Amino acid sequence: MTETMVDDRVMSRIPRRELERRWDLVRNRLKKQNLEALVVLNSEDFLGGYHKWLTDRPATTAYHAGAIFHVGELMTIIEHGPEGERRASNGEDPDYPGVGEILTTAAFHSVNYTHAYEAKRFVEALKRRGYKRIGVAGKGAMPFEFARYVAENVGMEIIDETDFIDHCKAIKSADEIAEIKRTAQMQDAVFQKVLPKIQPGMRDMDVMALVQYEGRLMGSEQAVFLFGSAQCGQPAGLRHPHFQNRKLLKGDQLAILIENNGAGGFYTELGRTVVLGKAPAALLEACEQAKEAQQKTVVQLIPGRLCADIAKTHDDHMKAAKLPLEKRLYAHGQGYDLVERPLIRSDETMALASGMNLAVHPTFATNEVFASVCDNYLVEDKGPSACLHATAKKIWELA
Repeated sequence: MTETMVDDRVMSRIPRRELERRWDLVRNRLKKQNLEALVVLNSEDFLGGYHKWLTDRPATTAYHAGAIFHVGELMTIIEHGPEGERRASNGEDPDYPGVGEILTTAAFHSVNYTHAYEAKRFVEALKRRGYKRIGVAGKGAMPFEFARYVAENVGMEIIDETDFIDHCKAIKSADEIAEIKRTAQMQDAVFQKVLPKIQPGMRDMDVMALVQYEGRLMGSEQAVFLFGSAQCGQPAGLRHPHFQNRKLLKGDQLAILIENNGAGGFYTELGRTVVLGKAPAALLEACEQAKEAQQKTVVQLIPGRLCADIAKTHDDHMKAAKLPLEKRLYAHGQGYDLVERPLIRSDETMALASGMNLAVHPTFATNEVFASVCDNYLVEDKGPSACLHATAKKIWELA
């Protein structure tokens, strides 16, 4: 028997035992619900964790990657490639774990007449097996034309299983937690490597590029970096690369949010503020207020606690401190998705459970300051873990 070659170009792989754990969860659920398969489709890494969770293969650069998890056979995956091709696999290929067939098609968001190409391949694979009832997960990530074509042509009952998969993804195994901790450690190391290189004359973008570079050297694959600078006495804010062209001056502040994944594909977030000189009293006070707000949430990361109740406590604290309320999102789950359930927000129905990984980043802005602190914590049986990030929660002053 010829041994399957492992492609050493792959950044990292999750252990097969972890994939088997996930597949058992899905298979048992489908059998219980009398479903014959589960369909997922994603087109990017940051909020595209359903495909990665099933296959250990990320979706990237807006090209769709989809999977059909069959109850009674190996998975079918559909990915970008030569139009109409099919390749067989045995489920043991380390680059395609658990996969029995690979279907390819050449479709593009930017070319309207290709928008149903992936859907046609999905429908063909499902009809060939004569299924009657199938599940879907992450339907919000499925383009309109894909969903329309499948619904109108598959001829099967379609059941939304997103909530079940979200709960499975939210509670991390020991293998997943180990990868998450390594991601946080990587971000700490990146911050410490870049910090002494920040100096007047650099642009926000230059600092971001150094962060990205150091992360890539440590195995990070995908990333969002939000950076924003301003004179002290003005709010800095966090900005995307299009708005990172400002040049740093002596005495300026720089808000940094590092949101890159580790080599295992799992995300954490590290957010701190740097001052090129001495931080003013107002900024130092604001940092302490952000830290206090973070800690008041962290102590509530207890199994069984309702996320909506934690969010209300945060709102009450911000009101009492006469600080602006956060109406977007200040704490949330993370895994293969940069933002995943549970959200610490009034509209979240999920309760906390041991094994969840949460980013907690209370943030507020006034006419004078922008204050934010961001770190990750695990929910453990007896409450919150120690902070996964070791970087001191302070304003980092550079001489």
